[in-house]
Amino acid sequence: MSVTEVVPSIESRARLAGAQFSDAYRIEIEGTALDAGTAALLIMGRSPRWVRALLDLRNFLVTPFGLKTSGEPTTKGIIGLFPVVSATPERLVAGFDDRHLDFRIVVEVAPAGATRQQVTLTTLVRMHNRLGRAYLAIVMPFHRVIARAMLRQVAI
Repeated sequence: MSVTEVVPSIESRARLAGAQFSDAYRIEIEGTALDAGTAALLIMGRSPRWVRALLDLRNFLVTPFGLKTSGEPTTKGIIGLFPVVSATPERLVAGFDDRHLDFRIVVEVAPAGATRQQVTLTTLVRMHNRLGRAYLAIVMPFHRVIARAMLRQVAI
């Protein structure tokens, strides 16, 4: 299954007003029973070993700057490191606000014909300061590879 880059939907972009960065990736899968919560668990609930290693390195490097290494669970739960902000069968929004930036991850599931579904993973970032801009510039090459790899887990 191939992952394609798409333009983030207006509905997804509305999940973080003022976001200066957004991207989205989509995969089409067999079946019609997947909801956004299950898709989000498949995407963010587990990580390939190389992704976990990169996250461990990231957490080690940002700790001296006082940046969060994961979010606090909400009443709606947590998936992977990310608190759930809102959830419907079609769309799950996760993420948190930090000193340097706010981010949201949006997982959307939509029909793609009678026997298939599209799963879209959108990332939104609103930066607060130079640290946020520098952070985003450093992680961006990794983000693109990680987002695609994590989305592929929906098809496994």
